Amino acid sequence: MVARVSTVAFQGIEGVPVEVQVMVAPGKMGIQIVGLPDKAVAESRERVQAALHASGLSLPAKRVTVNLAPADLPKEGSHFDLPIALGLMAALGAIPADALSEYVVVGELNLDGTIAAIAGALPAAIGANATGKGLICPAESGSEAAWAGSEVNILAPRSLISLANHFRGTQILSRPEPSIRPNAANLPDLAEIKGQESAKRALEVAAAGGHNLLMVGPPGSGKSMLASRLPSILPPLSAAELLEVSMIQSIAGQLSGGKLSDRRPFRTPHHSATMAALIGGGLRARPGEASLAHHGVLFLDEFPEFAPQVLDALRQPLESGECVIARANHRVSYPARIQLIAAMNPCRCGMAGEPGHTCARGPRCMTDYQARISGPLMDRIDIRIDVPAVSASDLIRPSAAEASADVALRVARARAIQRERYASAGAAGISTNAGCSTSMIEKFAEADAAGLQLLRDAADKMKFSARGYHRVLKVARTLADLDGKEIVGRIHLAEAISYRVAGERLPAAA
Repeated sequence: MVARVSTVAFQGIEGVPVEVQVMVAPGKMGIQIVGLPDKAVAESRERVQAALHASGLSLPAKRVTVNLAPADLPKEGSHFDLPIALGLMAALGAIPADALSEYVVVGELNLDGTIAAIAGALPAAIGANATGKGLICPAESGSEAAWAGSEVNILAPRSLISLANHFRGTQILSRPEPSIRPNAANLPDLAEIKGQESAKRALEVAAAGGHNLLMVGPPGSGKSMLASRLPSILPPLSAAELLEVSMIQSIAGQLSGGKLSDRRPFRTPHHSATMAALIGGGLRARPGEASLAHHGVLFLDEFPEFAPQVLDALRQPLESGECVIARANHRVSYPARIQLIAAMNPCRCGMAGEPGHTCARGPRCMTDYQARISGPLMDRIDIRIDVPAVSASDLIRPSAAEASADVALRVARARAIQRERYASAGAAGISTNAGCSTSMIEKFAEADAAGLQLLRDAADKMKFSARGYHRVLKVARTLADLDGKEIVGRIHLAEAISYRVAGERLPAAA
């Protein structure tokens, strides 16, 4: 007799159906697992044997063969423990053979028969729902899996014994409830920043349209402080965005207690991060920082200190909204629709252009430092601003600054306008001006006569690339949305062009 149990193998954020086939036959006693298992799967035979023994079920003196079909698909992870154990229990008659036919099973076993939490419970539940089945998962992952939908039948046992009792009818497992992680109530507020009014304005524009932003200024001018306050003015995730973000976090094992949060991700990798850490990869092709910042913010402080190859690896995700990890034996794609926020000093000593300061290496200090950022990557940054040092008068005077809550209301109104615009145009999945196509922005950012003349003159004089031209239109459209204007005016284009033009701190390296 062959017992069959459905489970999944993860490719990217999708769960690919896998069938666990268990056969008990005469032969030398032992468990043999076939079907391209990795080390964690191969070791499951020891965990399964110990867990079954702890649950009061002894293996017969026969040969047990476990096949993970399809056999040519690599199987990775410890979540195959539970389906193998349940398949073996069904083959031995410990649970009804047909009890598992309506479920997809995932879970890791402890040696005492309890079931440990796993990564990927939410994608597994969504994959099970797509095939019309329920899900059996660990109790600690139940609240995460419950977000797949109220129609999904979910069992979340704490041990093999409780699951066996449920199938025998002596114990009833209740369906887990989805849970939300409470958001932090003490986010850094813009009101705490003194001065830097032009930088705050640029931060508001970037938040309203989802635009990439680069801040250049000397040490201590407040670049990192400004970036850390961006989450306080961003709107919460929509329901669809929440599921996408949570699926990536689930695969990466970063959903604490199975609780989801509607706050947009804010990732701040150190400048020593490798390409695999930023884009994704490694032995099991895990998502990187760019994918973990999906629908959120990727903040790169000390921008030129990142390895040039690592920074250039961001060019394709910024354009396409996904990170593609290609290897000789497999190809994985993770979504990465991110808002890039970067901060840098103008030169290695950090004080180029400041009054009374002269770099020891002269102008070459600034030119060489900023040349570490390639032109194609700089072309993908919509807004570039100088953040000068804060004056003593700004620090001393007790003038009240605008709070994040007030700015967040304007950002939310502008984003609502954008959502309605692109929804009425039938552009599914586009919610910000930064994410719309070139044909759409040419249609929706049509300027008046004075604005068109200004844009034409600026494009000719400053030699905008085609990408740069369209990104100026996108920023101008966001500025008009903040003002509640239907038509993009000359004043909006003038401000957008000023953000695009490299100032004194950004020479021709851009």
